[in-house]
Amino acid sequence: MERTVFVVDDNAFGLIVVEHALENYYNVITFSSAEKMFTAMEKITPDLILLDVEMPEMDGYEAIKLLKANDSYSKIPVLFLSAMSDSSKEAYGIELGAKCFITKPFDETKLKDIVGNYI
Repeated sequence: MERTVFVVDDNAFGLIVVEHALENYYNVITFSSAEKMFTAMEKITPDLILLDVEMPEMDGYEAIKLLKANDSYSKIPVLFLSAMSDSSKEAYGIELGAKCFITKPFDETKLKDIVGNYI
């Protein structure tokens, strides 16, 4: 059975890059907002979520708090994607339950390997 990866990023180019890196290995479903991801989760539960940190309306930190507070979603591995490289913000993301913090831009092979480690 093919594993499903949700990618959430308000940047359309960022979604394309991640989808291109993973589409040959996983069923990749992209979302331009956390709100759209939560709507989809009413029908589909992903095996892993790649979540941008800085997004309008609901940022990645707010989204992971909601994910981890819900028994149905709390065990789904969440990996943060971010253009910022601030160690205190990375530590906060890990504290909230993220498995790791991937800094953009990233190497596609490295991304595939990291996702493979957590899925």
